[in-house]
Amino acid sequence: MIAVDHPKKAINIPKKLYRIGEVVDFTPFTRQTIHNYTVMGLIKEASWTQGGHRLYDEEVFERLSMILELRKTKTLAQIREIFAAEDGSLAS
Repeated sequence: MIAVDHPKKAINIPKKLYRIGEVVDFTPFTRQTIHNYTVMGLIKEASWTQGGHRLYDEEVFERLSMILELRKTKTLAQIREIFAAEDGSLAS
């Protein structure tokens, strides 16, 4: 959350979270591709709804843009390795 100071009180502005359908609407990817990329660990959900639906934050759009660019010359496995190295985690 972002705290905005005001002379009388502070306002906590929650981060915008996107349902998978919204991510699909704003990108060239299908719902199935978003799901697959999540399962593969290329993108990560930020939260879940009470009904069990994934929610993504704004960072997902940057990551999907990177995937779109890298797909021109790399396989998904190679992209996963690149992201794992950047994130400091192990690709499995």
